[in-house]
Amino acid sequence: MKKQLSSIVAAALVISATAAFGAVKEGQFSISPVAGGYTFDHRQDLETSPVYGLRGGYNFTKRFGIEALFDYADTEQKKNGKGLQGDGISMFRYGGELLYHMWPDNNFVPYLAAGYSAMSFKGGGAGNKARGVYDYGLGAKYFLNDSFALRGDVRHVLFSIQDKFYNNIEYTLGAHIPFGGPAPAVQPVAQPVMPPPAPKPEPAKIVPPAPAANLSVSPSSIVKTPDAAATLSWSSRNADKCYIQPGIGQVGTQGSRSVSPSTDTTYQLTCSGEGGEATSSANLGVTLPPPPKPAPVVESAQKAAAAERFCNKPAVVEVHFDTDKADIKPKYTEDLNKLGEFLKDFPNSKGEISGHTDNVGSDKYNLKLSQRRADSVKGFIEKNFSIAPERITTKGYGETKPVASNKTKAGKAKNRRIEANFSCE
Repeated sequence: MKKQLSSIVAAALVISATAAFGAVKEGQFSISPVAGGYTFDHRQDLETSPVYGLRGGYNFTKRFGIEALFDYADTEQKKNGKGLQGDGISMFRYGGELLYHMWPDNNFVPYLAAGYSAMSFKGGGAGNKARGVYDYGLGAKYFLNDSFALRGDVRHVLFSIQDKFYNNIEYTLGAHIPFGGPAPAVQPVAQPVMPPPAPKPEPAKIVPPAPAANLSVSPSSIVKTPDAAATLSWSSRNADKCYIQPGIGQVGTQGSRSVSPSTDTTYQLTCSGEGGEATSSANLGVTLPPPPKPAPVVESAQKAAAAERFCNKPAVVEVHFDTDKADIKPKYTEDLNKLGEFLKDFPNSKGEISGHTDNVGSDKYNLKLSQRRADSVKGFIEKNFSIAPERITTKGYGETKPVASNKTKAGKAKNRRIEANFSCE
């Protein structure tokens, strides 16, 4: 196998010396000889062995492509089974994969792969029955030019035999040889641009000076009262006419004026002369008098207690569950009713209901169980108190946040709990 890999690398160096940079292209076909290693699941009692294969591909787009595959490995048994120790067994795999190229326009192109194929074994009492297998993994192509790339792949191969699931690993290196596809577009040759003839000099013109205008207001904000007013002040240069809008009209080229608008107003000064026109603006804000202070609201002791318990901090809700259960017992509805009344009293409150478990069962199963417990409490609140679903999120934390020791029965019961954490807006 080392000799074959050396031949592939040598061929790549020869081709790269005479060709240009390449990348993944839409509509191209490819062929890829590969070689590497194949490691069997330890329960198959088969030795890790060299594997040889061939890939034939087609790119639908620059990112997506398919490949037909064929692999062959010659291995032997590790110990006595249906055959004798050392019996030779041949493995054949043939099928197809879908490829997703991550950066198709680069010379280094990593990609994801997943596929389905048939696998059969021959020799050593293994029979020759074909069975379906799935595979997924990673790969990368390094383009040395438009017509050649090196590639490396790793695949996780999964299949079952007599209700037993096996996991194999295949790792290969090889060559990727693309061909076909649309021809590159020919760029048109740009015609030389002749410089335009130099313009004839024009006689110098006397340009009148441009006008300038300045407008200000003091104060910049007033409170709306019967006698509230502000003063507009303006000046200009090189102008013979000036106007102020809105509601004022023509004014002198400089001056001041008292104004009392009822709402926020932007005044604009426009002055014109032989040299053109100039503008300036000033904003005058008008605010309403502060409203009288409302009478203090006296909240009920029950509402104040609910706010103290549930606002802006995690609160344990007295709902506990039996082992491996997510249903709510009637005796725990009293504390759930307090949470529901709190959400009705605070209609803008939003937050999370989290579920927790003890350490009985696997981590993965407990995460799902705690999520079911949180969803069960959310469903109770929404149904019985008509709370909008978007106000409540749920999350299961499994056994990751215990509040008591899981070494005792009482500690486990405390850990099978629900917590609520809501904001109070």
